[in-house]
Amino acid sequence: MTGRTKKSAQAEVDAAVERLFTYAAWADKYGGTVQETTLRGITVAVNEPVGVIGIACPDEMPLLGFISLMAPAIARGNTVVMIPSQKYPLSATDFYQVLDTSDVPPGVVNIVTGDRDHLTKTLVQHEDVDAVWYFGSAEGSYHVENESAANMKRTWVGYGLPRDWMDREQGEGHEFLHEATQVKNIWVPTGE
Repeated sequence: MTGRTKKSAQAEVDAAVERLFTYAAWADKYGGTVQETTLRGITVAVNEPVGVIGIACPDEMPLLGFISLMAPAIARGNTVVMIPSQKYPLSATDFYQVLDTSDVPPGVVNIVTGDRDHLTKTLVQHEDVDAVWYFGSAEGSYHVENESAANMKRTWVGYGLPRDWMDREQGEGHEFLHEATQVKNIWVPTGE
């Protein structure tokens, strides 16, 4: 599909499968923290889902980029509207068959193909979308952040900077889980 060698494509598929296992393991391990307060009490910080996240995927590593963005979002309880790679959307639409035959409930992962920037603008302006992640051009990143100010939408953009999706530091981890959650603090008084 992408014109790469069989070895390179196999490495991407293997990394995507590994990434799915990673986020499946994180699904019940990123719940929050408990901290003491100075005034006889504790504060419970609960990591809750953001809600509906619109995600515009990168063109490089179309399957791995798609999985790396989708998996942490749904592992933390969000619903996603995915815009796959504009150049290579078939890897995402083929992956949908895997989702369709697995235990992922209908409507959790929604895929819309087409012009990335046009579809992203629609997601940014939509009142029922709570956050937008955009991994495209610097200009597109600017527009996502600018447009989201109108409805106070949470954003995470790539500013057109390259990201090595095969690298564990750049392609997975706490940064992705952090962006997929919002923190609710609960203060619990203790003592007399």
